[in-house]
Amino acid sequence: MTEIFEIIMILCFGASWPFNVVKSWKARTAKGKSLFFLCLIFAGYIAGIVSKFCNASYMASFSTKWYVLVFYFINLTMVSVDLCLYIRNRKLDKNNVE
Repeated sequence: MTEIFEIIMILCFGASWPFNVVKSWKARTAKGKSLFFLCLIFAGYIAGIVSKFCNASYMASFSTKWYVLVFYFINLTMVSVDLCLYIRNRKLDKNNVE
C-alpha cells in the first residue's frame, strides 16, 4: 500500500515536468529558470533511487515492486532534459546579448 502512495507522490511531482520541458523548448531562454532548483530536484530523484536500492526489504521484493523505480527514472529523465534545455537556453541568451 505504501508503494501506491509513493507512486501518487511521484506522479504528482512528475506531472508538471513534461509541460515544463515543452515551455523551456519553446521559450528559448533561461530567464526565470533556476539552475540551483533544477539541480536540487535532480539530486532528490537520485537520492530516492539510491534509497530504493539500499532498502533491503524493497530489494527483497524487487521482482514484484520494480514499477516504483520506473516512476523515479521517468521523472529523473524529464529533469535531465530540462537541465539540458537550460544549458541550451543559456547559450542562446548569451548569443542574443552579443
